[in-house]
Amino acid sequence: MTEDSDITGVLTAVGPRLRALRRERGATLAQVAESTGISLSTLSRLESGQRRPTLELLLPLAREYRVPLDELVGAPATGDPRVYPRPFTRHGQTFIPLTRHLGGLNAYKQILPPRLGPDGRPPDVRPEQSTHEGYEWLYVLSGRLRLALGEHDLVLAAGEAAEFDTRTPHGFANAGTTPVEWLSLYGAQGERMHVRARPGRGPA
Repeated sequence: MTEDSDITGVLTAVGPRLRALRRERGATLAQVAESTGISLSTLSRLESGQRRPTLELLLPLAREYRVPLDELVGAPATGDPRVYPRPFTRHGQTFIPLTRHLGGLNAYKQILPPRLGPDGRPPDVRPEQSTHEGYEWLYVLSGRLRLALGEHDLVLAAGEAAEFDTRTPHGFANAGTTPVEWLSLYGAQGERMHVRARPGRGPA
């Protein structure tokens, strides 16, 4: 059996598995559509096998049914599940990919070194902003991240998160004296995590 046929077999089995999980929980298609934000017609086509499952559709369903994604998909137990990231640098940041770019939803670990002035402190210069299609969710692991989002100027510390439409002008800077590291989840039509950052007072 070829790799393509293996993948086809896995995807074909997703529909019946989704239907079984929904029925086990006594939920209707309308109830699942309301709780996940996925349209009723899309859910029906997924269960009947007429719609190809994507990561953007399966993630909210895995949360709804409270099962791991690999169990929802029924991925074979064989094979190496590890991701071998190849870091790259862009705009002074180091990006470490954490996904294989499935379904248009991508996760990265990003690292931005400090930029200090003659006084040993970060310069009070607003980050350059840009816009593009998509939606982004981020979570700060360590350090202090300055996020210029539209007219807002936020500083996120370790443990804080933010989400925003990337069509809003946005830019990042290191607001501390040590490297800032954060996780970033981005998609062309990203999953909204419903968490918000608290406004900061500006760089330390």
